[in-house]
Amino acid sequence: MTAASQHDVALTQSFDYQNATHSFTIKWGSIGDPASPPVVFVHGTPWSSRVWVPYALALSRKFHVYLFDNPGFGDSPLERKLPNTPDSADEVTRLDADLARQSEVFAALFKSWQKEWGNRAAHVVAHDHAGLMTLRAHLLHSCQYASLCLIDVVAIGPFGQSLFKLVAENPGHFEQLPDMAFEGILESYIRQAAFYNLPKETMDMLKAPWLRREDGKSGFVRQLCQANSRNTDAVESRYGEVGQKMPVKIIWGAQDDWIPVETAWRLEKALNAKEVSVIANAGHLVMCDQGAQLGTELGIWLAIAAFGSS
Repeated sequence: MTAASQHDVALTQSFDYQNATHSFTIKWGSIGDPASPPVVFVHGTPWSSRVWVPYALALSRKFHVYLFDNPGFGDSPLERKLPNTPDSADEVTRLDADLARQSEVFAALFKSWQKEWGNRAAHVVAHDHAGLMTLRAHLLHSCQYASLCLIDVVAIGPFGQSLFKLVAENPGHFEQLPDMAFEGILESYIRQAAFYNLPKETMDMLKAPWLRREDGKSGFVRQLCQANSRNTDAVESRYGEVGQKMPVKIIWGAQDDWIPVETAWRLEKALNAKEVSVIANAGHLVMCDQGAQLGTELGIWLAIAAFGSS
């Protein structure tokens, strides 16, 4: 079990991975009894594993919970291009985090944990672009889950936010923004994801990874470029296989302004999901808007999926 305080889950472990073009270091941590059923939380953009900490702490009484930061998010550094790998002439491609690469790294990390689990499979909880990451890892990289819970996820088109398109068309302009202007855009972007006004401490927690890093500004621009291109073509036609192999639950904020709630029902049909829960008075950041209700939904779902009862 990794070290954790009463109010935190420390990402004290490192996982290194390399493919033909890039190398990666992922910071991760776990909490709970290693003999308990494993649960893996996967964050989206522009968030970090911090959004999952309250749920990890609560569930660690009955589960072995894993948290990690995706490449370039939170405590994990940006991926590093290997020597002699040619630079792209296209500015957006240079900045693009590439969900296909992130999914590949997640799959490798997930499989490294499997060695600890023996014959057990992990329950996976994903938010935002982590939905597509976990689906790609399952369908393209053979990661097997005991269950899958998808919360306001990027997984099925069409997509679109004007800011994604604007940044993708002018990435260099945004990288050159003064720090004060950058923080203003970042805060406005985060605020749009919530239904209620976020408390200062919550806003500061969500902004902090981008403000404290030397590469925070370019990293944020990079993930917005990535958000404009979703890498769904390789898997969307295969979604029907997912619900046949594992129970799938979909949770959505009724007032999600980023990905409308109608997407939940389309995704339910595409994945053959077991159930959909829509949470009222919640936006895309449902864990901040309705944390208690989300916690109840997760607790019941995981209790049934892991132990066969609530």
